[in-house]
Amino acid sequence: MLQSLPSEVYKMTIFWFLVFSAHLAIASSAVEVQDKDPRHKKEGMQLNLYHVKGLESSLTSTSPFSFSDMITKDEERVRSLHSTLANKEGVRNSATTASSDKLRGPNLLTTPLKSGLSIGSGNYYVKIGLGTPAKYFSMIVDTGSSLSWLQCQPCVIYCHEQVDPIFTPSTSKTYKSLPCSSLQCSSLKASTLNAPSCSNATGSCVYKASYGDSSFSIGYLSQDLLTLTPSEASSSFVYGCGQDNQGLFGKAAGIIGLANDKLSMLAQLSKKYGNAFSYCLPTSFSEPNSSLSGFLSIGTSSLTSSPYKFTPLLKNKKIPSLYFVDLTTITVAGKPIAVSASSYNVPTIIDSGTVITRLPEAVYNALQKSFVTIMSKKYAQAPGFSILDTCFKGSVKEMSTVPEIQMIFGGGAGLALQAHNSLIEIEKGVTCLAIASSSNPISIIGNYQQQTFTVAYDVANSKIGFAAGGCK
Repeated sequence: MLQSLPSEVYKMTIFWFLVFSAHLAIASSAVEVQDKDPRHKKEGMQLNLYHVKGLESSLTSTSPFSFSDMITKDEERVRSLHSTLANKEGVRNSATTASSDKLRGPNLLTTPLKSGLSIGSGNYYVKIGLGTPAKYFSMIVDTGSSLSWLQCQPCVIYCHEQVDPIFTPSTSKTYKSLPCSSLQCSSLKASTLNAPSCSNATGSCVYKASYGDSSFSIGYLSQDLLTLTPSEASSSFVYGCGQDNQGLFGKAAGIIGLANDKLSMLAQLSKKYGNAFSYCLPTSFSEPNSSLSGFLSIGTSSLTSSPYKFTPLLKNKKIPSLYFVDLTTITVAGKPIAVSASSYNVPTIIDSGTVITRLPEAVYNALQKSFVTIMSKKYAQAPGFSILDTCFKGSVKEMSTVPEIQMIFGGGAGLALQAHNSLIEIEKGVTCLAIASSSNPISIIGNYQQQTFTVAYDVANSKIGFAAGGCK
């Protein structure tokens, strides 16, 4: 019934309904197990990392995976990042207040708010445990998000279908909601770009997390025991307990935020493990049956596990939580593309939540020309697909002559892209370059180009490293 209301009324109804509603059951006390001695800092730990498309097989679904849906979501995320960089107000708030009509619009999934939601995503997830006793949940990993959150009972407004049972806070002995007077609540505006509010009935802090694809989560800022491996747990983990979670989250329970922000999971674990993490994203669409498995490694030990080449992290005052680097050169088959050095001078983000890499128009056009010149000698060109306008007839596995594309960053670090990083088979017998032109002055290195590389984020020392052959 709420979703039939006009957009602005729907927005206020959702928000104030949460503010005035009875809050979740709170455990009378929290068990404190944190080791506060800095001399006992551990080197790190490692979690298995999976492509989120695999979640689709965990539940019965009549909706097939759609590249169109994935690209639509990708485009909206890119637009949101650019709008925030351009310092436009209300970009994220508008996503939070999206009406049901917009969420069901033709550019999104056909039935995004009903059961059987297609994954429609190119992201990755890990399993984490929450509460006492620990219950495990499939959570999307996002380097572009600060606040972690997951769906919680009693789902006051809406919870989408997920693989795991929805978290029930009242069953956790260590759960508590955080008050509006807490320091964590006052940090929400910087972390989510949305101001928090306060429940008049209980004094609980109400968060709003919204995303460029019109997805959002609204709920109570909470704290509980986080279990990452059977032998590793961390108390007092701050996260959002979502009571209205709508949009393209697929069948995941929520999001793990790994941005450079004080409320991110990384920052909260940094005192124990160090301010660093690394991951290897396994192949997804290009080699869906690959036996390679990925991982997410937390802690300083992740910086020494591979022979990395590092590039400095750059600061951006408008979005200080994201990971910016300096893209200096692109080569095709060992030759620099024909574009001026100044064409690269735009903000460049390394992002696990964007699938397809975006390049400034001049850079992309030069890359396309060089790539097509070589590929067209052996493979016939095919019509483009949405933003992917450089396509060929044939499958990735059959294409033996694919020129290496190398992205080189400041300091000499780089990504040498092989066929599984540069080509994506969008339908049987049609393969496209998995890089697109950006109409905005921004570059984003997406997760498709990062696949099978180990990417190390040494946040403490402001640098990112790359190493080939990370997934085993």
